Amino acid sequence: MSADAGRPEAHCLEARWWTSAEQDAAKGEAPAVVCTLCPHACVIAEGKRGYCRARGNASGRLLSPYLGRFSSIAIDPVEKKPLYHWRPGSHILSLGSLGCTMRCPFCQNHSIAQPSEPFLSQPPLKAVDAPNLAAQAREQDLAAIAYTYNEPALQAEYIIAAAPVLREAGIATVLVSNGMYSEALLQELAPVVDAANIDLKCFNSKTYARLGGSLESVMRSIQGLLEAGAHVEITTLVVPGISDSPEDFLRETEWLAGLSPDIPLHISRYRPAHKYEAPPTDIALLQSFASLARQRLRHVHIGNVPYLRM
Repeated sequence: MSADAGRPEAHCLEARWWTSAEQDAAKGEAPAVVCTLCPHACVIAEGKRGYCRARGNASGRLLSPYLGRFSSIAIDPVEKKPLYHWRPGSHILSLGSLGCTMRCPFCQNHSIAQPSEPFLSQPPLKAVDAPNLAAQAREQDLAAIAYTYNEPALQAEYIIAAAPVLREAGIATVLVSNGMYSEALLQELAPVVDAANIDLKCFNSKTYARLGGSLESVMRSIQGLLEAGAHVEITTLVVPGISDSPEDFLRETEWLAGLSPDIPLHISRYRPAHKYEAPPTDIALLQSFASLARQRLRHVHIGNVPYLRM
């Protein structure tokens, strides 16, 4: 995967998942790096950023200006994540940063998930270390932290380091994520996650590639989180022309049921956003998908339609 232009700014921290790329010394090439955080495995030249726009090469090291820095901090009902079967009725401290490992044209949080040039034009970022994060949660009588709004894997180093501090304070770690993890990242991230909602965009590899993702890696991440003991719920946004194939959706429900028929599935209604202007998902289609899913899964919910919330 080629990298985007744009030098990383000051206040960067070094990332963990990367290696040095092979260079042709005879050509006098500056050192490139290979990011191994997600399946894109970006080869990033000096002064450039990866596909996620959140990690860049500075002097042959992979850096992020966003680690431990957040653009959004809010208190949400846990059902908003959505998590309907994990601590229902509770509230959760939600944090978002910048960047994403996919490029969905219908992204509702594109201003932070797909930041434009330059870095400093983005919303102000607030640095929060783990002890202060735990203190904020305790002050609000909250027992869980959700990394959400943009792709939390881009905060993986922070999440993994903060999780033991939070657990000692009785605070759970929650991800709302697209599940685009490399195997190396999954092995370290899954054990610290208490609950997650994974956005399973569709069940078609070619369509996933159009969105900048890998279905196979997301499937592996879902299975890995479950095997690590995390509570996992799935959201599929039904987007006209992208993820509205009944055949693909049927295969999705069969696969999920093969993991466990108790996995909650949220079938969510799309509304026009960002670069995608198709009309909102037909409610009858959502109901049809829900009927299909309920043949195999015990906990199926229609989302983003308040009067149909089930």
